[in-house]
Amino acid sequence: MSNEYPAADAIRNICLCGHSGSGKTTLCERLLFDTGVITRQGAVEQTNTVSDFTDEEKHHQHSLQPSMMHFTHEGHHVNLIDTPGMSDFISHSIACFPAVETVLLVIDAVKGIESETRRLMRIAGERNLPRVILINKIDAEAELGTLVDQIRSTFGDICLPINMPTPDRTAVVDVFETDSHEETAFSSAEEAHTKIVDQVVEVDEELMEKYLESGGASLDHKAVHDAFEQALREGHLVPILFASAKTGAGIPKLLHVMASLLPSPMEGNPRPFMCGEERLVTDCDPSKPTIAHVFRVATDKHVGKQSVFRVHQGVVTARSELYVNDSRKPLRIGQLTRLQGAEAETAQTIGPGEIGSVAKIDDIHFDAVLHDGNSGGSEPPHLKPLALPRPMYGLALELKRHADETKFSSAIQKLMDEDPCLILERIAATKQTVLRGLGELHLRVVLEKLESQYGVELETSPPKIAYKESIQGNADGHYRHKKQSGGAGQFGEVYLRVAPLPDDHETGFEFENATVGGSIPKQFMPAIEKGIRQVLRDGAVAGYPLSGVRVEVYDGKHHDVDSKEIAFVTAGRKAFEIAIKAARPVLLEPIVDLEVSVPSQYMGDVTGDISTRRGRVNDTQVLGDVTVVKAKAPLSELQTYSTQLKSMTAGAGSYNMEYSHDEPTPPQVQQEVVAAYKKSDDDD
Repeated sequence: MSNEYPAADAIRNICLCGHSGSGKTTLCERLLFDTGVITRQGAVEQTNTVSDFTDEEKHHQHSLQPSMMHFTHEGHHVNLIDTPGMSDFISHSIACFPAVETVLLVIDAVKGIESETRRLMRIAGERNLPRVILINKIDAEAELGTLVDQIRSTFGDICLPINMPTPDRTAVVDVFETDSHEETAFSSAEEAHTKIVDQVVEVDEELMEKYLESGGASLDHKAVHDAFEQALREGHLVPILFASAKTGAGIPKLLHVMASLLPSPMEGNPRPFMCGEERLVTDCDPSKPTIAHVFRVATDKHVGKQSVFRVHQGVVTARSELYVNDSRKPLRIGQLTRLQGAEAETAQTIGPGEIGSVAKIDDIHFDAVLHDGNSGGSEPPHLKPLALPRPMYGLALELKRHADETKFSSAIQKLMDEDPCLILERIAATKQTVLRGLGELHLRVVLEKLESQYGVELETSPPKIAYKESIQGNADGHYRHKKQSGGAGQFGEVYLRVAPLPDDHETGFEFENATVGGSIPKQFMPAIEKGIRQVLRDGAVAGYPLSGVRVEVYDGKHHDVDSKEIAFVTAGRKAFEIAIKAARPVLLEPIVDLEVSVPSQYMGDVTGDISTRRGRVNDTQVLGDVTVVKAKAPLSELQTYSTQLKSMTAGAGSYNMEYSHDEPTPPQVQQEVVAAYKKSDDDD
């Protein structure tokens, strides 16, 4: 049991990212082995690695969730997060970004730049996170110089090698901290040293002046070191390193860079914490009020719900009483642990800058902020919401045994708690229960878990597309509801007008009471809005949710005795439906950004196929033997794309897609959907 915690300036928090197969898990094994944490290196094929410890990961032989590890090197405590590399699980990588100061992107020396590497580089840059590139597998036959040129062409000239392989690729030569004259596998060590110094001195005017005055002569090492870290933080430099996790080449240099050059929690870029609308700048002071962020939630069959958090300020102890977001009642923290893959080391205190975990507290959830209520702001602290990919791939579900309904409900809730991009929704328009994720493998793994861990079997089928309804013009609607049934009657009359809202409107709906003279008493306005919202939910033309509408109630009538809430609910709903049908209603379909990576000989087939799916090719990039096609296409046309792409490219193509926007369907598609809706309505 650990009673002490490392000083914040001695901590390094690093997220390992990269495309599937780039060797991240093997790299973790090598780092743990070389630092003495483990005595024998595991292998993915042997299913005995520290980070891939779940049954699903052993079965698929891929990382499917983030895994936390730590080691000590050169007096520094390094927290390492190994993340999945497949596009279906990219949300797990992104969710870990708020917990680290550095993102280390691993690139396979043979395969080169792959699709997920590009996405993660872009997202890490948008998050203002320092990035480092590691070219792994340098022992393989690969044109390393060509790969460096491709990296610089793709990600910019800010990418520069700070070490380079020796000609036999059994070690690497440092070209930054020492002005080496050793021979390297490509380029010149002296030239590489000059380029890196030229780049880092640009962030410090005084240092730049000294450098120019000296004609490029050697500068004070500490000054250049500080400029290096500043350039890294400001995104002015992305260092490139080389290694082989398999042979160990370059690993000592990588460990040294982690300990000596990468930012500590005290040096990293500030996180976007807020108190209400005010920015809250945290610092790694253990005496300050506690603020911690939960970036990972998992369900373990032995310990139950496990919440992994990063402490940004203050400390968390085994007896801390902390609030979750804006909760009014604090919860008591129980046993604290530091994770090493599946193993957990008990700790009394998790200090500022550290990563820890706590189990068996159901009230803690993903993206929650834990605090002691003393942050000093007008409202509890929170992080700006994570921009995670929108789940677009779906499967319609039916239970094989209806008796499993309660079991399924509990199990799927646990899985959604630990996966921010897993959504279960009931689509009223299609009368389907749809499970959505980021891809076919994502949902396959979820279904396997439901069956193997929870005993729930499901029938699946492709879901119907969840269209949306909106309007393109202005229109008026009027309806008088009058009902007399012997006793008290019902009366309500509503005049309203509708208008379209901008596509980027925050809520997609506005409601305004513009009546004058008491034509409709104010107490009935909520009833009118309730009737309108029923149409927003159920649709007016094809049974799909309606949005992008502004409603103004401008006149009406009421009766002193017969006017009741139910009468104005009905009148509001009917008047709204009449207005919508006159306002040029339109069916919107989801459009996705599609990125396809294929061997170049298949590019023509792929672009032609995208065109037949009503897609628009926006760009193509040739990266060596691989072509990347970027396009926008309707989601409805991509239901079977995975199978088709494999068929077209002999299994060599890969793709990812992200929600882009909604746009009107072509008239013939809208007519088909509306006709199908009316037919199903008649059948019912």
